[in-house]
Amino acid sequence: MSSPTSMPSPSPTQPAPTSFGGILRQLGPGLIITASIVGSGELIVTPKLGASFGFTLLWFIILGCVLKVFIQIELGRFTLARGVTTLETMNLVPGPRLVVSWLLWLWAIMFAATIFQIAGMVGGVASVLSIAGLDLSTNVIAVLIGIITAVLLVVGRYKLVETAATWMVVAFTLCTMVAVIALQFTPYAVTMKNITDGFSFNLPGSFTVAFAAFGIIGVGASELIYYPYWVLEKGYARHVGPADGTVAWAERARGWMRVLKADSWVSCAVYTSATLAFYVLGAAVLHAKGLDVTNADMIKTLSAMYVETFGAWSLWLFLLGAVAVLYSTIFVATASNARLMADALVVFKVKQYPAVADRQRMIRWFCVLVPAAWTLLYVIWGSPVTLVFVGAVAQGMMIPFLALAALWLNYRRSDPALRSGNLWRAGLWISAAAMTAVGLYQVVTTLVPSLK
Repeated sequence: MSSPTSMPSPSPTQPAPTSFGGILRQLGPGLIITASIVGSGELIVTPKLGASFGFTLLWFIILGCVLKVFIQIELGRFTLARGVTTLETMNLVPGPRLVVSWLLWLWAIMFAATIFQIAGMVGGVASVLSIAGLDLSTNVIAVLIGIITAVLLVVGRYKLVETAATWMVVAFTLCTMVAVIALQFTPYAVTMKNITDGFSFNLPGSFTVAFAAFGIIGVGASELIYYPYWVLEKGYARHVGPADGTVAWAERARGWMRVLKADSWVSCAVYTSATLAFYVLGAAVLHAKGLDVTNADMIKTLSAMYVETFGAWSLWLFLLGAVAVLYSTIFVATASNARLMADALVVFKVKQYPAVADRQRMIRWFCVLVPAAWTLLYVIWGSPVTLVFVGAVAQGMMIPFLALAALWLNYRRSDPALRSGNLWRAGLWISAAAMTAVGLYQVVTTLVPSLK
């Protein structure tokens, strides 16, 4: 697996493809992010939301996936033009500074919370393996997962793991979409009333579950931050070249910007479809049966979505798919976070790397320390759903600030050759306003009851 923060060596600039087929062949960053998106948000939080509120938040799920794309593209636009990482971009945002921008300190808090989220996914994998018959305690299984992950990442011999996990996730996601179709031949068939309820545009009084889902469905805050790294990794910025103000540069930049937008919207269509499939199963099956996704019975409850749709035989299909989905996310997130932490040391002025080998050595240390951290968190806390929600809520709180940063970039730092039109800016404003409104609603619904 290539690292989203290991910058490739320079290569000659090249124009973007203009044909439809050529653009499709260049898609990459968004689809890489999509491969890691189908994880705890889709498998745990989204079905829990459906179980809690039925179909009434179907509209919320769709908006939560679609509106973030405007922020994703705006962050990608700046990276495409300037060739800088997301952390470097965030450090440019004006306001109070203590070594670095205030936005980076908020990111640091969110980043720490995402380690809790990974710990929750480790607990999910441990629970699945325990149910599957592995005669060990979930704590011991979690420790083994941590050791195996660290070893694979340090030695770098994990291409087979990446490939196998990716294809298993794709297969499991497709099976989930087929399950939605199969629902129509069960007592849990989706009706027109369900769809109507899904677009009633109501928000629940108890908003924490919905807010957690909002934070990590589709492109979560962590994926928004990872995305520009993949834009660099896949060569978009290299193909554009340094901004020299020439007509040739402007043409290349606009061409690769079209590819970036296509990449973002295609990936959006893919992960929105997957998210909706998990939500519909939760709303149709779990809500109808009065089940809730809790720490004690998380996997058993979630498996009912398959068992009630396909039959008892599908329990093993669900368990296999759950391991693939959760572990692939654990693996990608750990590898990405190790490299992100190595880069953060430079941005926070803690460390410099005299040579590439020094940076790689630090990455290997973090490939050990990150698994140790999430293993310890699970062993101490032992509540997978709660752990996932800690990271999900933190990501939800970060997104409005990323939206404001995207607006600032668009108005103050956008290159004239890549400046967006009024229609795009309207979409960006709507996205930022929606993200901020959801964040404020979470604060109000959390604080007001506690003040009474």
